[in-house]
Amino acid sequence: MKNLIDIKRLEKSEIERIIELAQEFKTGVRQSSVAGKTACMMFFENSTRTKISFELASQRLGMNVIHFDGASSSLSKGESRKDTFDNLKAIGIDTVIVRTREDGFIDSSLKELASPLSFVNAGDGVTAHPTQALLDYFTMKEKLGTVAGKKVCIIGDIVHSRVAKSNFALLSKFGARLHAVAPAYFKPAKTDFPVSYHDSLEGIKGADVVMLLRVQKERLEGAFDAQNYIDKYQLNSEILNNYAPNALLMHPGPVNRGVEITSELLDSERGKIILEQAHNGVFVRMAVLEMINSEENS
Repeated sequence: MKNLIDIKRLEKSEIERIIELAQEFKTGVRQSSVAGKTACMMFFENSTRTKISFELASQRLGMNVIHFDGASSSLSKGESRKDTFDNLKAIGIDTVIVRTREDGFIDSSLKELASPLSFVNAGDGVTAHPTQALLDYFTMKEKLGTVAGKKVCIIGDIVHSRVAKSNFALLSKFGARLHAVAPAYFKPAKTDFPVSYHDSLEGIKGADVVMLLRVQKERLEGAFDAQNYIDKYQLNSEILNNYAPNALLMHPGPVNRGVEITSELLDSERGKIILEQAHNGVFVRMAVLEMINSEENS
């Protein structure tokens, strides 16, 4: 695995190896073999959790971390993407961690490169966010043991969510029963995976995992009736306890308090798993960077 672009291209064995490594890093039984390698953080889109998580993961592995400022870079001066990346490789960059609004950014970049350079997708457009799906899966395995046969229900803006797409891709590989709750305007016209859609929160009934998504107002065109969405799709403790009393409550963040979830549920005991997701993300990203940069994979 020299790049991590999306979940669909990963074999089950590769996913299982990432999870195994993440667990070894979390328990402290694994030591880095990539100290001294250099990662370049290329974030063209705002991020808090993902950016800090990748930076901390790189530092814990003993990697050097370089921040790429797109606004003041040669890209902003008209340099081609090929020349930028070829020069980064020549300077000494081993892995570029990319966050962008552009779908397919890494694929199009790899086609142009003359020098071998590894990429990690930290979220691109509305297409994929593979490390988020991996850390979600890691958390589910910790809590449930397996996702095979488990009902996983994702609520919210499915059509614009790279998180939902990556989770559907991963969970379908391991036999989860995929469900989604979304109004018609947040439901994609087609899906690559067998997902059962529901138009009300009753769709979470009997779920083993309930995952909420942020309403991505920055991606919406035209007016959005927030109050109507809140009235029909906001999750609170009463609804969750009635329909899915034993479900894991998950959210990739950032959370819009008072929109997709109430503060009382978020701050409850059940809401603590959301923070565990963020905690686990560091170990999963350590595992990804270890696999990509290890001499064993050269």
